[in-house]
Amino acid sequence: MNEVQVLIVGGGPIGIACGVEAGKAGLSHVVIEKGCLTSAIHRFAANLIFFSTPDLLEIGGVPFIISGPKPARGEILVYYRRVAEHFRLNLQLYEKVNEIRRGSDGWFVIESSRGRYAARHVVLAIGFYDHPNLLSIPGEDLPKVSHYYHEPHPYYRQKVAVIGGQNSAAEAALDLWRNGAEVTLIHRREQLGATIKYWIRPDIENRLREGSIRALFNTEVVRIDDQGLTIRNGGVLAAIEIDFVFALTGYHADFDFLERAGVCLDGEMKKPSFNPASMETNIPGMYIAGVAAGGKDANKIFIENGREHARLIVEDILRKLA
Repeated sequence: MNEVQVLIVGGGPIGIACGVEAGKAGLSHVVIEKGCLTSAIHRFAANLIFFSTPDLLEIGGVPFIISGPKPARGEILVYYRRVAEHFRLNLQLYEKVNEIRRGSDGWFVIESSRGRYAARHVVLAIGFYDHPNLLSIPGEDLPKVSHYYHEPHPYYRQKVAVIGGQNSAAEAALDLWRNGAEVTLIHRREQLGATIKYWIRPDIENRLREGSIRALFNTEVVRIDDQGLTIRNGGVLAAIEIDFVFALTGYHADFDFLERAGVCLDGEMKKPSFNPASMETNIPGMYIAGVAAGGKDANKIFIENGREHARLIVEDILRKLA
């Protein structure tokens, strides 16, 4: 059995930050990630430009130098690989944590897809991108439907529906339209979300206004089939022909995993129980970091403020060890 002082579940930016802080403090650690390093960012749209400036994404004091005013997905992937190498993080990639148990001696036993670990402290930096908010409608599991958007080329001259009204939906709709797709944007509310990036909003609004991208507001998709979609607007059902569907309706943390680990989730928003001064959950020695700490409210914790959780956690661990 591998034994460490700190075991970190999740190899995204916040998990990396926790590993960096643990290493700088002289704590033995391991970062276990079920996919590749920063798996969520790797799965973002290929040409995505981040809202943040590079200084807000930096970890461990390693400078993040980019070629333009805003960092692109590829630049961010290179940067976090560089951070992992610089700090010689103990990374276990493509390894899934299946179970976490806390023994009577206060140590945790962690069962993974590759073995077993013992850890004095556990940090849950599990992110949320692996679990899309489902529409829960017939046909959502068809091959023509995806909850992730990567690139436009396969959809050239195809009828594509983008479901959603936030950044990811707006950017996907624009990218698809610019690369030859016939795009319909469907949103259940009466207008686009208020948090759309400031340089994206005028672009998408102009495309909708001129009719280059068809907009269906106050509209719900009630069924997906091989021919297209059945939608409802004002109580009226209608069918539209669609070849491919991107249901970009947001994501959530793995709440089942958190509850199996013993973390209490509060109410309908499923906000984890933790001390904001230390990020320690209701289970002594178990911490939560990053967007998972927000429960269903996933729009308040980002890399910029989530990276601060790493410092709070390691400081609390050091106080307990003193």
